[in-house]
Amino acid sequence: MQGHIGSAWENGQYLRTRDVKKTQTAFEDQLQRLGTDYLDIGMIHYVDGADDYEKVFSSEFIEYCKKLKAEGKIHCLGMSSHNPVIARKAVETGLLDVLMFSVNAAYDMQPPTEDCEQLWNPENYKNGSKGIDPERKALYELCEREGVAIDVMKAFGGGDMLHEEYSPFGAAFNEYQCIDYCLTRPGVVAVMAGCRSIEEMEKLLRYYEVSREERDYSTVLSKIEKFQLKGNCMYCGHCAPCSVGINVADVNKYLNLALAQGEVPETVADHYKALEHHASECIACGSCERNCPFAVGIIEKMKKAAEVFGY
Repeated sequence: MQGHIGSAWENGQYLRTRDVKKTQTAFEDQLQRLGTDYLDIGMIHYVDGADDYEKVFSSEFIEYCKKLKAEGKIHCLGMSSHNPVIARKAVETGLLDVLMFSVNAAYDMQPPTEDCEQLWNPENYKNGSKGIDPERKALYELCEREGVAIDVMKAFGGGDMLHEEYSPFGAAFNEYQCIDYCLTRPGVVAVMAGCRSIEEMEKLLRYYEVSREERDYSTVLSKIEKFQLKGNCMYCGHCAPCSVGINVADVNKYLNLALAQGEVPETVADHYKALEHHASECIACGSCERNCPFAVGIIEKMKKAAEVFGY
């Protein structure tokens, strides 16, 4: 169970608050309504701006959050945000276990902003993009390295991603492509897929049953000329099967994590070691490169990974 910290009902409105007394009253009411004495995740509600960040992390508000965790009223502390700069700053405090963040292929092309309405603005997509925004990429990689679980919201962009007319790409994704895109980002462990009916819930749960082709988001991304992703590994798995069994997408992910850090973090080294096959086993047959829809120089990346990790 996941619930908010820092929200309250006032005069029939659901509001964000940083007032500790109001926060405490609303939190205790939340537990009572749920019929529980704890939440698995207590989610600090909606921190997007620098001023609000200071109100949360430089005040008695964060002390209240720590107290909830120490008392076992929450088992994990989380925070929700749409702004990768603020989210990254929060993760770097070392206090968060979970980050609820807005992730989808369209938002990932956009620069950071505390005005989340801009993520929907069609004007921001007119001139195309050269790939995933560096701040978002850095946030995902940081969460992967530090073991902070990303819990995705806005996977369908409010539904826009599912309709050619409204999609910023001018092409529609299906629900399974949106979910798979999110789950292949570094750090992501879950997708909060909004449902309005039992039928929608059942449809989304078929993600675990549908074919790889139905989940394949690269069929959309690789054909959109104004969004240039050439040379960027999207971890889509199209490179498989490797003739010697290397999980190329995972090797690329761990390589990127190490290169971004400028060293090999212990957690990344452990994940790489646990792979069944390693980059040094690459025989440069080129099969993966022929399969890759984003023209990634995979053979060179395997050489680099073998150099960085030592095998």
